[in-house]
Amino acid sequence: MKRVVITGMGVISPLGNNVQTLWEALQSGSSGIKKIEHFDCTNQKTQIAGLVENFDAAEVFGKKEAKKLDRFTQFSLAAAEQALADSQLDLQNINPERIGVYVGSGIGGLQTLIDNVQTLNERGPSRVSPNLVPMMISNAAAAQISIRLKAEGPSLSPVTACSIGNTAIGEAFNSIRNGNADIIFSGGAEAAITPLSLASFSNAKALSTNNTAPHLASRPFDRQRDGFVMSEGAGILVLESLEHAKSRNAPIYGEIIGYGASSDAYHMVASHPDGLGAYAAMNQAIKSANITISDIDVISAHATSTPVGDRSETLAIKKLFGERAYQIPVTANKSMLGHMLGASGGVEAIALVKSLITGIIPPTINFQTPDADCDLDYVANKARPANHLKIGISNSFGFGGHNSSIIIKKYPLI
Repeated sequence: MKRVVITGMGVISPLGNNVQTLWEALQSGSSGIKKIEHFDCTNQKTQIAGLVENFDAAEVFGKKEAKKLDRFTQFSLAAAEQALADSQLDLQNINPERIGVYVGSGIGGLQTLIDNVQTLNERGPSRVSPNLVPMMISNAAAAQISIRLKAEGPSLSPVTACSIGNTAIGEAFNSIRNGNADIIFSGGAEAAITPLSLASFSNAKALSTNNTAPHLASRPFDRQRDGFVMSEGAGILVLESLEHAKSRNAPIYGEIIGYGASSDAYHMVASHPDGLGAYAAMNQAIKSANITISDIDVISAHATSTPVGDRSETLAIKKLFGERAYQIPVTANKSMLGHMLGASGGVEAIALVKSLITGIIPPTINFQTPDADCDLDYVANKARPANHLKIGISNSFGFGGHNSSIIIKKYPLI
């Protein structure tokens, strides 16, 4: 089987619209959570979110083209183009049938759907946009990237809720490892912060209501956590066979060595209380990588800041690693980014790559009040130097009980 490396990365996020800006913000413990101002939140229980700023789609794509793309697709295309430039790929000299795109979204073009429902109700069916369906469907991101890059290889748009990014990366890893493609753009995108989605998540009691102090609202593993904070953006990585990357002297940022996926088979929105699905995904990833639990140096947790979810992930880590669980630093990027839903896995994979390269673990901010059920080393509040980092595991879990874990190794290592 072929080895699979990361040769390009691109990001659109509440903490910056490129990898370096994002990484600097994560190291400094900055929060991207703010008061929502682009629609009226007066009657909303939750009035905060992680919002992408300084992103002008008309400037990036042109006004006419931008109108045909939902915001989640705009994010994914912008991140993919960053990743392409970063990878130094010359697509003109590569067989397009060997280039794939595995990019998903949990909710897809929700704002486009809402806008057209309003148009239908107010102006009638003749005024509904013919672009509604191609803009709204969750595979629009993967399709548009494929079209723009003329990538004719395998294309996949996984819909596994908030585990999408890791699912896409993991499935791309398997596809390249098995020789089905040489290059795959993989990750996820989301842009679903609307009055409708905010109200639904709020009524399900899933969101934090700390509206007076947005920067303190996302507090994974802290005893005062009261729910996640919706966020948006995109994270796209270029995965490539090591053989192909070496043949073109490509920049290599890290190596994907393992992937595991599982289902809780328990509840539509609640994590398994004992963390059994999370445990299974991590365990499977470690077996896939042909390593042992002693090889894991850092854990990038899913850690959304919900009472049940953070507790169950902690239990899963302790079940898998035993006493060693207390020796492994665990970081929660969502404390700063909020929950980017389908975009989370891709962005957090990029953050893990940067950790392995720089030997710095980003903090879990807002960790002030210890919780007896969450008693691991969460790299509280300040980034930590860790020059020993070689291998990390990143977790992403989603509604419906979907779990996925990927393992990334520092490059070069034997």
